[in-house]
Amino acid sequence: MSSHSESGKLNSLFIKKASAAFIGDAHITKHWEALNYLGKPIIDKALAEYEAFEKILKDNGAQIFYFPEDASVNMDSIYCRDAAIATSKGMIICNMGKEGRKNEPLAQQKAYEAAGIPVLGVINAPGTIEGGDVAWLDAKTLAVGHTYRTNEEGIKQITTLLKPLGVEVISVPMPHYRGPSDVFHLMSVLSPVAENIAVVYSALIPIVFRNELIARGFELVEVPESEFDSMGCNVLALAPRTCLMVKGNPITKSRLEAAGCKVIEYEGAEISVKGGGGPTCLTRPISRD
Repeated sequence: MSSHSESGKLNSLFIKKASAAFIGDAHITKHWEALNYLGKPIIDKALAEYEAFEKILKDNGAQIFYFPEDASVNMDSIYCRDAAIATSKGMIICNMGKEGRKNEPLAQQKAYEAAGIPVLGVINAPGTIEGGDVAWLDAKTLAVGHTYRTNEEGIKQITTLLKPLGVEVISVPMPHYRGPSDVFHLMSVLSPVAENIAVVYSALIPIVFRNELIARGFELVEVPESEFDSMGCNVLALAPRTCLMVKGNPITKSRLEAAGCKVIEYEGAEISVKGGGGPTCLTRPISRD
């Protein structure tokens, strides 16, 4: 088992149910606009979508842990990848770049400790880092996006934490794109789905980093512009070449299938598209086979 993979068979993970994050219509009404959601999630539809999403994870055979409802955090806590990073020596607790998510790391740390999962370290201010900016290229290489959510000091701290584990950190300077208020992470444009296959949106990937992926032997499955906003590039590997993605991205789906991948889809209009968080964002993998 390894925590240093984005595409090995999913062995264990944490999730935060929509019922525990969105809570109810009154809570959504109060907070969705301030959190920059594209639209107000419809609670009944969101709960149904999440139930179907969770069933897919269960059918895949992974052990699932649950983050509890917590009054200190908000709707965005459903996107539970962002507040921590899993390593072979325990969790790295992040420091969020989005102000409305500042309390999520501590809330997650309590859940990890309650589950007996060790904590390797904590990213401290002024450093910021979010899990959506972090992707394992292989067991010894971690790519970290330098974005509005993850700063240079955060990258410096995670580099220091991972050095004793023999892990190289590659800093990937990301473009301004839609600015500080947008949800734009490294994993908005990169999803490794096998040891040598990655789903990419090349229009927003730095040339140097794209060349690095090719040099490492990755086959790049290109997402068309028409499917970027519908989360075509946000793909979760349930196992090597077994992909979970938001329904409504037929071109990317067909390109993944042409690359030899099995594709499973879920309805994500409420739980994914409106909040800018696809299946990788909705899960915090702990270990993979």
